Amino acid sequence: QVQLVESGGGLAQAGDSLRLSCAASGGTFSPYAMGWFRQAPGKEREFVTAINYRGGNAIYSDSVKGRFTIFRDNGKNTFDLQMKGLKPEDTAAYYCARDRLPGRALPTTNPAEYEYWGQGTQVTVSS
Repeated sequence: QVQLVESGGGLAQAGDSLRLSCAASGGTFSPYAMGWFRQAPGKEREFVTAINYRGGNAIYSDSVKGRFTIFRDNGKNTFDLQMKGLKPEDTAAYYCARDRLPGRALPTTNPAEYEYWGQGTQVTVSS
């Protein structure tokens, strides 16, 4: 079955960089947009970034734009999130997810449109 496994989380100080990775297996991923979401304690899951199936169109939330970059390698079925200039408010569990529908030219920010999710990796940023 489809499995998404995130890695790369950990402790960081404000201003540091971290790179999260999502390894996908058990299904087809190249036709689908992939996204990253995060959830802080007591808050709803929020959209971070997503990349379309070809990798040519990525969207970002305003809170991470200019600091985070999403990558995909369809040959390896890996989807990375490079995070720079980390802030304490970036502290959250980060989840990768696969779109429900194939072939979207523009990724969606709606978590309900993502069908498969990883278990999450924790990122904690201290000031």
